[in-house]
Amino acid sequence: MSSIKPMAALLLLGLVGLQGCASQRSESTLDEATAKFQAVKDDSDVLRSAPRDVIRAGESLARADRLSSYLGTGADVRHYAYLSQRYSDIAREHSNLVLSQERLAKLELERQRLQLALREAKLASVQQQGKWLEAQIVSLATTQSDRGLVMTLGDVLFDTGRAELKSSANRTVLKLVQFLQLNPKRVVRIEGYTDSTGAAQDNLKLSRERAQAVADMLVDLGVDEKRIQVEGYGDQYPVEANASERGRAQNRRVEIVFSDDKGRLGAAR
Repeated sequence: MSSIKPMAALLLLGLVGLQGCASQRSESTLDEATAKFQAVKDDSDVLRSAPRDVIRAGESLARADRLSSYLGTGADVRHYAYLSQRYSDIAREHSNLVLSQERLAKLELERQRLQLALREAKLASVQQQGKWLEAQIVSLATTQSDRGLVMTLGDVLFDTGRAELKSSANRTVLKLVQFLQLNPKRVVRIEGYTDSTGAAQDNLKLSRERAQAVADMLVDLGVDEKRIQVEGYGDQYPVEANASERGRAQNRRVEIVFSDDKGRLGAAR
């Protein structure tokens, strides 16, 4: 009899330990599901694109949360927490798909508008147009240096944290396209810059994507991609101190560096 009691005690301790491990796994799974649901619930794009999946994620999470308050239901908690995570993932994927489709439709519409504007502009005299465009490009340029003639596209042409050009950039892009069409030997280097807010790697990626967005628009409107170089410098080479909002806005920019009329570009930074 005396040997049975210690053995029973050991078995009891083992069961308690197993319950503790299962409880920890359930709690961890529930925390992950909660974090994912909170992220999609707070994202207006996801709520707009996939409201049903967000609701399902919330219902599954609520059920998992209720079950977590009872003993011996760890498997059920993990099951409903897993369902909540999957619904959150599906909602995110659905939202990304819808947003991509909307961006493609918007870009196609803008491309058609710009092409129509280009056709209308070509009705003007090539000689007069060339002189006018030359003057426009020079007036838009900020500096003339050893890098060449530099034109700056400000941060106002992009939504915050986005790389897609806004429609307000159309007029400037049209002038640039027409100028390059009338000066077929000239080439350009498109350089993207950001302010110092955020991680350096993210800034570098965003600056490159913004420069590439301008390059893609030029190519889409007929400029040979061989005449375009793209660089992203992130938060390097600020033109103003990043200590103020005005300074940061000045640093969020895309610069167009023009070659001379023989196609010779200044050295890259």
